[in-house]
Amino acid sequence: MDALSLRPEWDKIFPKSDKVDHVKISFHNRYGISLAADLYKPKNHHGKFAAIAVAGPYGAVKEQASGFYAQTMAERGFLTIAFDPSFTGESGGEPRFVGSPEINTEDFSAAVDYLSVREDVDPNRIGIIGVCGFGGMALNAAAIDTRIKATVTSTMYDMSRQLTYGYFDKTTVDERYEIRMQLNAQRTQDYKNTCNELMGGLPNQLPDNAPFFLIDYFDFYKTSRGYHPRSVNSNDGWTKTTPLSFMNMPLLTYADEIRNPVLMIHGSKAHSLYFSEDAFKKLKGDNKELMIIPDAVHTDLYDNPKFIPFDKIQMFFTKYLS
Repeated sequence: MDALSLRPEWDKIFPKSDKVDHVKISFHNRYGISLAADLYKPKNHHGKFAAIAVAGPYGAVKEQASGFYAQTMAERGFLTIAFDPSFTGESGGEPRFVGSPEINTEDFSAAVDYLSVREDVDPNRIGIIGVCGFGGMALNAAAIDTRIKATVTSTMYDMSRQLTYGYFDKTTVDERYEIRMQLNAQRTQDYKNTCNELMGGLPNQLPDNAPFFLIDYFDFYKTSRGYHPRSVNSNDGWTKTTPLSFMNMPLLTYADEIRNPVLMIHGSKAHSLYFSEDAFKKLKGDNKELMIIPDAVHTDLYDNPKFIPFDKIQMFFTKYLS
């Protein structure tokens, strides 16, 4: 297992709550990668908790949106963890800054492993929250891991769809073939150089013709609102070859086989709304719900309590993790 070095100071983008106890913890996935996490636990509470594991957005760290969700849900009575996915943040895994549909889905199940064996957690009352790109990972995890009793996705991205077909599915077959050619040439170059070239994060300055979704991301990742020095998106970005596995492994293949409850949340003005709308159409059963938040853009559901429906999320988990 990786030997992790967990920083003791509070370095989140959100203030520390006086309603919960916080501690840094670690656990490992079945590939032997050690994952770093923040654990939040309601103060002055005894007995076994219902628990929630939180991750996302894709390219973020636990000090950003996932930690905000985790701390808020702990204030509402749940034991929660927000974790850094493999290869990112304080978690282990080499090379750094690699995304993987398989391993990142496994990270959720590894969090369930950890929670299931805690003495203060009821192993039959564990749920997950996936934000942005880890919303797609969360659905994939819910499809394979029957221990996940309830799943919430917020402002969900299907990363395999986005990296294969581009924004709004505009990438053609020929363009996709050219992308494969470029990515595989990059593999050769990386192997020759014995290092993985990074694609770069968000620009330090927005171009005049920036699309609105890039403006939203910049406002979060590159300003004091959401910047964090360990965030992939805030800094140098993923490895250039990261899209390869996503292009070959559709995340939501078995979403129609999820039997446990799912709540999907998305903003009405989010550029990414179509991801949740289309994924929701795949879900079956009367325990699935799509909640559209009026006037919210994609990143409003990262950190804005005006738009994040925490009351609804609390009611959902209280009902299905009872």
